[in-house]
Amino acid sequence: MFARRYQAIPISEEEAAQVARLVYILSNGCKEDLVERPQDWPGAHCVDALLSGQPLKGTWFDRTQEFAARNRGESFGPRKYAVQEVLALDPLPCWRHLSPEQYRSQMADLVETIIEETEARRKETGIQPLGPAAILAQDPFGQPKKTKRSFAPRAHAFRREIRKAMYEAYAAFVAAFRDAAEKLRGGDRMARFPEGSFPPGLPFVRGCLLAFGSVG
Repeated sequence: MFARRYQAIPISEEEAAQVARLVYILSNGCKEDLVERPQDWPGAHCVDALLSGQPLKGTWFDRTQEFAARNRGESFGPRKYAVQEVLALDPLPCWRHLSPEQYRSQMADLVETIIEETEARRKETGIQPLGPAAILAQDPFGQPKKTKRSFAPRAHAFRREIRKAMYEAYAAFVAAFRDAAEKLRGGDRMARFPEGSFPPGLPFVRGCLLAFGSVG
């Protein structure tokens, strides 16, 4: 489903930074000239849930149980080991104080702006969106002829000084982690790692023979 592993990038508490990240997500499909509106994307998307306030619902097919059932020789239908999953979206931290109605209104304004910007770009470039039907007709295993490659930022911030502070905090976190890891490798099992980190695994300890008294 994803081209690479999940990567968590911290976002500052600035309203502009948080809204910019949300707009980026809502614009998926539009900014690539695939659909005219975010609502037209035929796959999974958060836009309808954000506009309606209703949770996202989907189906999880438990392939582990299906595999075990086949090994048992069991015959089952496609939905025998399927369960419904519900995903409730939390509001942006910067807009958590808004009422549900106010929050949905903000979402509607963002979506409308995205639609207007997409239409303006389309008129300027002459590029027509691919459309939902053509998207669904694509080979799911197809690959683009050319891909955009860029380094992901270590943090998202609106103001330069905030971004600098976040970078400095990250550098301090890495330094503290490496210092604790060095102590751990040196035998200090009480080495304190910074909060939010996973200490590295300890080296494998080979088993030893245990002497037991004979039982008569």
